Amino acid sequence: MDLIARISQQFHDSAQTKLDAMELLAAPISDAVHTMVACLINDGKILACGNGGSAADAQHFAAELVGRFEAERQELAAIALTTDSSILTAIANDYSFNVIYAKQVRALGRPGDVLLAISTSGNSANIIEAIQAAHDNDLSVVALTGKGGGKIGQMLREGDIHICVPADRTARIQETHLLAIHCLCDGIDCLLLGVEE
Repeated sequence: MDLIARISQQFHDSAQTKLDAMELLAAPISDAVHTMVACLINDGKILACGNGGSAADAQHFAAELVGRFEAERQELAAIALTTDSSILTAIANDYSFNVIYAKQVRALGRPGDVLLAISTSGNSANIIEAIQAAHDNDLSVVALTGKGGGKIGQMLREGDIHICVPADRTARIQETHLLAIHCLCDGIDCLLLGVEE
């Protein structure tokens, strides 16, 4: 096995996936930035959730908003619903793993808030439940998916935003999700701080 060639191919495939996604995703990412900024300006918050690597992405996004991305600015209201082990385990134990995020959306979400729902397959049951809870409570939804969007792509409503990576391989989808998250953070900062570059 030529490990160097295999590693080089991983870099190539990742770069190609992102380039293939660029034209398709730039407009929905821009729409998501505008939705999120409107939410934040109106004293709303962004709730983020996902499973596995997508849970890490939700936490990464929240950290960039509450702390900072690349520029110093005021703290922005974002909560990763993936981080409270007592809440997660209590809900999973007493109810079902499928509602670990939905119950938090109902408890914490208010009309005008945004749910950032991340699922590489578009079929994660607990993300589907969270989106339904967001719809029931008048939150906007920004969904990050791949593999054609799955069930999530079919349940999104008018006004929701779907950022669906045109790929089937989970690693490539997650890598592109991270780039999309950085684009969201950069766009939010640009609009809030008036950055032109």
